[in-house]
Amino acid sequence: MAIQTAILEEIKRYQTIIIHRHQHPDPDCVGAQLGLRTILRASFPAKTILAVGKHYPGFDWLGQADQNVSDDQYKDALVIVVDTANQPRVDDARWETGKAVIKIDHHPNDDAFGDLQWVDDQASSTSELLTDFYTANEAELTLPQEAARLFYAGIVGDTGRFMYPATSAHTMAVAGQLMTTGFSANDVNQAEDEISPAMARLSAYVYQNLTILPSGAAYLKLSDADLEPFELAETDSTSAVVPLPGKITTVKAWAFFVEAKDHTYRIRLRSKGPSINGLAKQHGGGGHALASGATAHDQAEIDQVIQELDTLVAQDKGE
Repeated sequence: MAIQTAILEEIKRYQTIIIHRHQHPDPDCVGAQLGLRTILRASFPAKTILAVGKHYPGFDWLGQADQNVSDDQYKDALVIVVDTANQPRVDDARWETGKAVIKIDHHPNDDAFGDLQWVDDQASSTSELLTDFYTANEAELTLPQEAARLFYAGIVGDTGRFMYPATSAHTMAVAGQLMTTGFSANDVNQAEDEISPAMARLSAYVYQNLTILPSGAAYLKLSDADLEPFELAETDSTSAVVPLPGKITTVKAWAFFVEAKDHTYRIRLRSKGPSINGLAKQHGGGGHALASGATAHDQAEIDQVIQELDTLVAQDKGE
């Protein structure tokens, strides 16, 4: 039995389905979660289909999760976790209290949790996978225009407007398939491209303060003190500036170190060539070959990551 069919059969067995996503969401994570909720509600109107997670006003243009889900609703529920590589990143710990768990993701499956898993790290996004889920079961599922809009937004977000290497011919075909439902792709593209005035100022700061090493490795540390003058709103995310160094011709791979509430630093690693997920794993993280994340606990570890990134890029160039 194909995995898409197995997932649908599992969904049919449950009256309540609760969909979770990862913490600190992005468009693919939100689009995949809410798009799946939309499909299942349209296809199974007698079932209770819910989506949970912290509310982020910046994603209201995509929709909102359900905010009044009770603990009792998990008792006999099927939980579906989308776009989440490892268990600590799942938003809302109640996902573990459901009757069964399905994992649907496009990150490397280093944490193989769930009773049923569909993980394809060659897919551009989880939204692409869920469009394939619909296509494989279209005789039994309904794809509302709103679900198509949400999946398209997820694909656009995780491919960097179709710029990243994970964008395949299949990705483009899926995006075209979704566009035939008639939503405004232009509106989605515009929404994902816009930034606030505060983020525009932060973007200028990134370009002015980015350190570029001779190897082509680059890095920037953003402490709370660095970010305070920008008066970023809760809806602003520093993830929006992470792709910026990639626009510079001499930059081959880069790292952002962003201070967290516990004063550790979240590391965001990106690359235009050399694989950086091995480096991320050495610092408690992981991810894709060209987009990964990790954690630095102090300045010494930040310095270590910079040195390792510098060496990695230099070796890739054959220096």
